[in-house]
Amino acid sequence: MEEICFRQAEEDDLERIVEMLADDKLGSGRETLVYPLPESYRKAFYAIQVDPNNELIVAEWKNEMVGVQQLTFTPYLTHQGSWRATIEGVRIAAHVRGQQLGHQLISWAIERAKKRGCRIVQLTTDNKREEALRFYEDLGFQATHQGLKLHL
Repeated sequence: MEEICFRQAEEDDLERIVEMLADDKLGSGRETLVYPLPESYRKAFYAIQVDPNNELIVAEWKNEMVGVQQLTFTPYLTHQGSWRATIEGVRIAAHVRGQQLGHQLISWAIERAKKRGCRIVQLTTDNKREEALRFYEDLGFQATHQGLKLHL
């Protein structure tokens, strides 16, 4: 298998990232895929870029961007004042799913969290994403908490 490369996202990657985020049943209903992209995406990208506790990571394989994830590192008083890594916005391009690229993407995030001194890696997935839930469980994640959201 050709090696997958991980790197920090650059501004030129933004359209492709949003395309991947919008390329499924749930994402297509909440993302706005028009060109040029709404300014809100650019503002969020810059906020992530300047925050030392946030990383927007893209995965390249066979000279193509095929994956994305955001890592957020948060200090907590719980667990004896430890740090946590939260993985969000994970997507693998539809045409390359099933080739273990997602496993490599998440494994990379876990190693990155260890290097940052995190004691916990956490993520959420929508209950409607049954396939994603099985994927994360296969990687060793456990559903230990009930998550709640309030949309503002």
